[in-house]
Amino acid sequence: MQRPGKGKTPRRPGPKKASNTERDPVGVYCRIRPLGSEDEECCVEMISSTTIQLHAPDGLKANRNGEYKETQYSFKKVFGINTTQLELFEDVAKPLVEDLIHCKNGLLFTYGVTGSGKTFTMTGSPGEGGLLPRSLDMIFNSIGPFQAKRFVFKPDDKNAMEIQSQVDALLERQKRDSQQAVPKTPSSRQKPDPEFADMISPDEACKSENVDEDGCYSVFVSYIEIYNNYIYDLLEDAPYDPIRPKPPQSKILREDQNHNMYVAGCTEVEVKSTEEAFEVFWKGQKKRRIANTQLNRESSRSHSVFTIKLAQAPLDADGDHILQDKNQVNVSQLCLVDLAGSERTNRTRAEGSRLREAGNINQSLMTLRTCMEVLRENQMCGTNKMVPYRDSKVTHLFKNYFDGEGKVRMIVCVNPNADDYEETVLVMRFAEMTQEVEVARPVDRPICGLAPGRRHRNQAFRDELSRRLEERGGPSNAVDDRVLMTQFIESLPDLPTCELVDPADDQTLPRLIEVLERRHQIRQMMTEQFNKTANTVKSMLQQFDSQLSAKDYFLHDQQSKLNEKDKVILSQKTEIERLEKKSKTLEYKIDILQKTTDMYEQDKRALQQELETREQRLQSELSERKRMEQRMQGVVTDTKLKWEKECERRVNAKQLEMQNKLWVKDEKLKQLKAIVTESSSGGSAPTERPEKPERPSRERDRNIQQKRSPSPLPKALPVHPKHRRSHSAGGEKWVDHKPPSNLELDTVMQPIIPNAIKVSTPSEKALSKCHKYVLRHQELASDGEIETKLIKGNVFKTRSGGQTVQFTDIETLKQECPLAPSRKRRSGSAEGPAEVEDIENRAPVASTNSSHGYQKRRKP
Repeated sequence: MQRPGKGKTPRRPGPKKASNTERDPVGVYCRIRPLGSEDEECCVEMISSTTIQLHAPDGLKANRNGEYKETQYSFKKVFGINTTQLELFEDVAKPLVEDLIHCKNGLLFTYGVTGSGKTFTMTGSPGEGGLLPRSLDMIFNSIGPFQAKRFVFKPDDKNAMEIQSQVDALLERQKRDSQQAVPKTPSSRQKPDPEFADMISPDEACKSENVDEDGCYSVFVSYIEIYNNYIYDLLEDAPYDPIRPKPPQSKILREDQNHNMYVAGCTEVEVKSTEEAFEVFWKGQKKRRIANTQLNRESSRSHSVFTIKLAQAPLDADGDHILQDKNQVNVSQLCLVDLAGSERTNRTRAEGSRLREAGNINQSLMTLRTCMEVLRENQMCGTNKMVPYRDSKVTHLFKNYFDGEGKVRMIVCVNPNADDYEETVLVMRFAEMTQEVEVARPVDRPICGLAPGRRHRNQAFRDELSRRLEERGGPSNAVDDRVLMTQFIESLPDLPTCELVDPADDQTLPRLIEVLERRHQIRQMMTEQFNKTANTVKSMLQQFDSQLSAKDYFLHDQQSKLNEKDKVILSQKTEIERLEKKSKTLEYKIDILQKTTDMYEQDKRALQQELETREQRLQSELSERKRMEQRMQGVVTDTKLKWEKECERRVNAKQLEMQNKLWVKDEKLKQLKAIVTESSSGGSAPTERPEKPERPSRERDRNIQQKRSPSPLPKALPVHPKHRRSHSAGGEKWVDHKPPSNLELDTVMQPIIPNAIKVSTPSEKALSKCHKYVLRHQELASDGEIETKLIKGNVFKTRSGGQTVQFTDIETLKQECPLAPSRKRRSGSAEGPAEVEDIENRAPVASTNSSHGYQKRRKP
């Protein structure tokens, strides 16, 4: 990195001096690129020439911190989608080129996400040249007539510049011409490159008017890229080995004696025209690493730095040659940086080398943000934190600019597509923070102390000399008038001394008279010779006129033929220029197509590998599916056999249950028949017993079943009858177990149990306080009515300290509608079917001993 100075870059001023100098903030500009298609959603709106507003997309909701709310950002200037490349150049890059010509450094870099238009802004395209070609064009338009010959300025490979003599420069030019073809003519005599002529039209050419005409200038360019945090020289001519190609060697950063950073061993090419400089740039551009990603077909995978170095030195006092003083050489440079775009790997779906490239790009940009934050904190809060320049090659290379080596300008490129909203928000925050960083303003440095206008006076003297020689009839390259006058004076005899010391001196005057007579004779001889020569010339002119009259017709004819030949040559030159222009364009297109072909070949190989991988995966999935089908068939067969056995078992159990029900009914009918037969054989009719109050049908049937007919199920005895509580101890207490799933029937007659503890789930604590237990069980009868069963039992204490319940009775409560035609109302007399139903419902159930619960079995 070079600061304008004497041969070598001057030492940077210390912190105390820098604190007293004036500072300027980093100029941050914003450029909005057009949308790719009309159906894309836009998230950026240009409010004014200095303000934009970001809108969150419809599918993205604001979080708690309000990160995705509508936010406005201000810049030094905002360029909309209709901004031309010339307007952008005049506002941003033209002041930096003016400073470059006046010995001041400059740094201009583009920043943004992938696909936001950074490379287009910096390089441009045919017909729309970017900042780089326009900067070169302005430089050579300004210093074109004042350029030094090639190899007069020579880099010393230590970030400084040397001056060679005219002889050494001539020898080196001859040596280089013998090795390779180097253009010899300055830019004003070269033909314009067709491709470059398309990028910048003549109407858009810019020129600086404040150029020091008493100096000589020379332009050097270099082009590097920073890839995976390694520096590579794009202009290095390394020998190519087709058998064992070697990868390019990375360069290192070094610090010169004035603590300025530069790339050691970087190729610096001296260029004499805009076309030559752009050809050097395009040579390096072909080597730059680009790749195809999901977001950009030609995505830059590295940071590129194109450096324009301008060396200038004053002329000597006569205005003929460069002043051979190394301390009077000033070197200034302009760095044009195209940063690679930040990207998210989940959107680009990068893998392998692309993933590593994206990681290094994001890491270097993160280091740049960190350096800006530390610089802002040091300037605003007065702290002295160390700025981590060395964490990245990008920040390490440009640390001198942020420490006060020149102006810094940044163009933030924005893609208004809603898909890039989250990345755009991060870019806007970085730009907003960068505007608060201040850089020391560079100081103007005079070139030398010689009087101005030396070149102009020397040129005026040469023009006057040429005019006089032409008036004398001599060639334009004859000897100076002063030399001719000197020769004429030297041919005359010298005058003797004319001092008279003695009045009687008679020798001085005669001697003087003799010398004067001799000088008069010489003058007469010269006059006669001149007259003879004039007569000879006149005769020769007369002879020439006579010959000219004879050849006049022939010359006229030849002139007409020459004019026709000139027209043909001019048309051929026009055709050649058109073909050259077409050839350059086709070469450019061929290069682009070749790159596109290589990208497609890489995509094809990647897709083929992915297809093979998916085919293998599909084959494995098919085989796995076949194994699963076989396994599932076996499982289905086993399950089918299992369910068949289960169904058979359930059918057998159902048949046995139905047989038991039939047996019970048969037994009940037999008991009923025995009761009827017994009552008829006793000799008294049922109507003769009205004096004795009739028992309820439930009690009679229960007593009859207990006394005369054995129960189909054996009655279980109490487990520990000696532990049964006495009824005289204070009355019987009941545990009324009513499950929460029971329904309230809202009937008039409801069972009422005094001294009852109502629970929804029986517990040992409740059972220990009571003597009786009742369970309210509801179920749906066959006629559609809800049937409630009261299952009653006695509570006993076991030897282990628990509680057990012995069920003794089942009481059925059934709600019936008296108006239903399909039901039989119960009459006052005891009929057989009603008694059978009561007997069936009141059959006792045995229980099993348990210390914590019970098991019930309902009789059908």
